[in-house]
Amino acid sequence: LKRAPCTFSADGLAVTRHDAVSVDGERIPYVQVGPAGETGDAPVHLYGYGGFEFSLLPYYDSAIGKLWLERGGTSVIANIRGGSEFGTRWHDAGRRAGKRLSHDDFAAVAAHLVKRGVTRPSRIAAEGGSNGGILITNMLVRYPERFGALFCTLPLIDMRRFSKLLAGASWIAEYGDPDKPDDWAFLQTYSAYHLAQPGKCYPPILLATTRKDDRVHPGHARKMAAKLQAMGYEAYFYEPPTGGHGYGKDNKERAAFTTLGYTFLRTKIEWSVDECSQLRPTNGHD
Repeated sequence: LKRAPCTFSADGLAVTRHDAVSVDGERIPYVQVGPAGETGDAPVHLYGYGGFEFSLLPYYDSAIGKLWLERGGTSVIANIRGGSEFGTRWHDAGRRAGKRLSHDDFAAVAAHLVKRGVTRPSRIAAEGGSNGGILITNMLVRYPERFGALFCTLPLIDMRRFSKLLAGASWIAEYGDPDKPDDWAFLQTYSAYHLAQPGKCYPPILLATTRKDDRVHPGHARKMAAKLQAMGYEAYFYEPPTGGHGYGKDNKERAAFTTLGYTFLRTKIEWSVDECSQLRPTNGHD
């Protein structure tokens, strides 16, 4: 057997599983990785997807390990409805009209982290991409008080026009058909582009796409960033010329993008370099 080399120190880290309760009483599991013990102020990276029967299972993530965990932060993966972690029922419960429930699930996990004494809302940095872009922009407009910063990548956002752009028509089974009045009735309840309003307390958000994304049209991120900026919100936009439905032509460009996103999140939740060094677990050799 061969084993890939370790890219970060896992000393002092604990992996635990917990359940949050969503708005309809469904229990939503999530996996937490971070220093043992609750501080009430942990810098938390919260990730979710919730769609297309894609299961989010615990895995070795060198980027989050090096840029977040090794510095003393906590990483959380939320198993919200829409994935297939618990079979077809779990997916069906989070598609079409249920997509809004999957977003409620994610917000419930954020609230549970606070309730357990892990952190506070302003220290939760959430990330999601593609289908997860709907998720993150819904956190912005529906649950802004639960997050300190948001990182939204390659996002689907405008649910009124998604079926007209690139591969969008192939996703109607997952979301619904916006040209059908009955479907638009529920789609508009989680179309963040239409839900955004001025005068709210939205957390900082970085919307990132690529110019040559051939799956989710970059117009979703462009128009959302423009709308939020016109409303006076702290919304940032990033669009490199390379990459498709992913970032960069090589590992160097992909690493640079990941560093950009995590630096943004750390800055906006006020996680300083000095604090990183204080929180970082030691291995007995430092």
